[in-house]
Amino acid sequence: MSKKKENTPSNPEGKPSIVVQEIKLVAPDRSRKDVGKLKKAIESAESVYLPNRYQLMDLYHDVVTIDGHLSGLLEKRTKAVTNKKLTFIDASGKKVDEMDKLIGTTKFERLLEIFMDRLYYGCAAVEFIVGAKFDFAEIDRRHIRPEKREIAISQFDTKGVSVDELPSVLLIGEPYELGKLLQCSMYALYKRSGFGDFAQYVEIFGQPVRVVKYDAYDQKTQEDLRKVLNESGSSLVMMIPKQADFEMLDGKTSNGTGELQERLINCCNQEMSVAILGNSETTTSSKSSGYAQAEVHADQQMEITASDLRYVENLLNDEFMLNILAGYGYPVEGGHFEFEKEKNPYELQARLNMDMQLAGRVPIDDDYFYETYGIPKPKNYDQLKKEQEARRQATLDALRNAQKGNGKDEDEDEPRDKKKPKGKKPEDKESKLFQALSDFFGFAPW
Repeated sequence: MSKKKENTPSNPEGKPSIVVQEIKLVAPDRSRKDVGKLKKAIESAESVYLPNRYQLMDLYHDVVTIDGHLSGLLEKRTKAVTNKKLTFIDASGKKVDEMDKLIGTTKFERLLEIFMDRLYYGCAAVEFIVGAKFDFAEIDRRHIRPEKREIAISQFDTKGVSVDELPSVLLIGEPYELGKLLQCSMYALYKRSGFGDFAQYVEIFGQPVRVVKYDAYDQKTQEDLRKVLNESGSSLVMMIPKQADFEMLDGKTSNGTGELQERLINCCNQEMSVAILGNSETTTSSKSSGYAQAEVHADQQMEITASDLRYVENLLNDEFMLNILAGYGYPVEGGHFEFEKEKNPYELQARLNMDMQLAGRVPIDDDYFYETYGIPKPKNYDQLKKEQEARRQATLDALRNAQKGNGKDEDEDEPRDKKKPKGKKPEDKESKLFQALSDFFGFAPW
């Protein structure tokens, strides 16, 4: 049996896949969304026999594009990865400069963003375009069926084209994985309702209410009052007969400043921040937050960023992805992508204090400091080291001479009968200083 010709960038003679061109796109559903529709969309996405997540993807798209706080959280977590320096290391451990051109392109950065989008939406897929230049087309998430590893031509279809038959298509996402936005959608919808209530509160109580009372039997006065009120502005107007008993129960006494709606909005924002970033203090600060609390939350976010970096590295170093890049002619044989190591400034500060104390007691190699703190080693390191040693020795000689001179003067000036008995010498400030400097310079790397 003859082997089927694969369609990959390295095989331009193969028949190119047309799954992206065949997909029938439909405009996103912009109808009113509520928690009821969210529950229905989740049930459809988690169906065992006919799973379809197009309703859930439409809802995700709606809350992300409208909610500024949520979209800002997603961008912040994504930029924490795309802004990191990425390099390609060959089999010998050397950096491949030729790959920097690819890594610096907008198209490659967009690929990293799609990798991160999978964490939020639960799935993602791209189709690499056959040719000499690295390029790909994004596949609409509403057409992805990760449960069956299929791409549906129509978002309403129950069956699609198998990804295994599309060698140029990369699909990432586990079955029934619905992403981080599943945790945020409910809060985004409640927040939207809170904003609606807040806007209504401002509309009603943000301007004065005009209340006019008239005699119920005086129709002429009623008509004249209505005409005057209509011509005197657009503020809220209430016309009440004098004989009627009117009382406005609006909750303004207990919520006179709209604090209730504001608390609901802030609460929803904090919950979304925790779901995406693992904390809320790095995006918005609470009244009780302090330096220590903010430091802990920053450490938590750095842990999440470190996890995201490993996740993206694993996708880039996957055999499928390396084969795709090799098809475009990039030298990836035996190499791997690697992000620049993230350094925590708080940990470095604590480590520096400990290293400075150890440097006065045990010898530490200079390369340890260069590697630990990311300091570039100077090219004329040997020359600078000799000059530094000369200055250190000169300082030590000067201190020794000063100590000897002070000791001699004390012996000559002091009467014989008042000389201190032999034995343990009393320590003065200069001897303590000399001892400390001697201890430090004797073993310090600089």
